[in-house]
Amino acid sequence: MSFTTKSIQYTISKIQQEVEPIGAELNELDGRLGDGDLGVTMINGFNNMNSIIDEMPEDLGQALFSAAKAMTAVSGSSFGTLMATALMAAGKATKGYEAVDWSEVPELLQLAQDAMISRGGASLGDKTLLDSLDAVIKATTGINDPEEMQKAASNAAKESLAEFINKPNKIGRARVYADKSIGLEDPGMVAICRLIDAIPTK
Repeated sequence: MSFTTKSIQYTISKIQQEVEPIGAELNELDGRLGDGDLGVTMINGFNNMNSIIDEMPEDLGQALFSAAKAMTAVSGSSFGTLMATALMAAGKATKGYEAVDWSEVPELLQLAQDAMISRGGASLGDKTLLDSLDAVIKATTGINDPEEMQKAASNAAKESLAEFINKPNKIGRARVYADKSIGLEDPGMVAICRLIDAIPTK
């Protein structure tokens, strides 16, 4: 079993089916410290990506590029930009391939994380989705089974969310309300948890 364009199509489709309630929750969370538009970004982005999945080429990199383009087309938010940046980074690494082993997915996530750090200026420890992603990468490295990988990723993302809840946000609009952010879940970290859990293990 390998990670292919069909894997991307399946993932987008499953998340899109769950994105409306996820979006509502994220809008509420984001409204406490930010613009309150994170959920809108998620809903519009996954709806648009889902609308083009049947057109995705078998080339894995090109499929990821098309997903990034679909996200960018409907979102001008920082989260949407970071998601598109992540997809582009993974796409560059897989261009010309129709499949990669599942064990290579953490490496693609690492490339995505590096690209998001470069683009957004955040650092690990700032209480952002990057911290969740870092935990996911560490937890899934060495795993080559998608079901096992999803479970490990889900647990790691939740543990990271719990670890950072009593820490202040150190970047973005939430940084202005750093003291207020202590005790609150970071919306981006919650988004990572919800995205992972929206993908069934079977």
